[in-house]
Amino acid sequence: MVENNEAANEFFLTVTLRKAGNPSVRRKADTSIQVLKEEVARHMRLGIGNIWIDPKVNEMIWKRGRMKSPRKLKVRVVKLQDETAEVILP
Repeated sequence: MVENNEAANEFFLTVTLRKAGNPSVRRKADTSIQVLKEEVARHMRLGIGNIWIDPKVNEMIWKRGRMKSPRKLKVRVVKLQDETAEVILP
């Protein structure tokens, strides 16, 4: 988790996950995680491998099952000094 002295930047993002339904509806929640990482990486100018997603965000996406993930998700993104980012619920 984030400690106060480690945080460099903090942003609130509303990520649209509509792109996740394009490849296959049966893998919508799987693809939503990937879309979330891509959007955060684009805004934070980081690689996808440097993004950590909180388990509560993962549970929020998977709450309604694999085929009915949410269309939008509000998250708080904290960019740390070691060039990694954490995605947390606000």
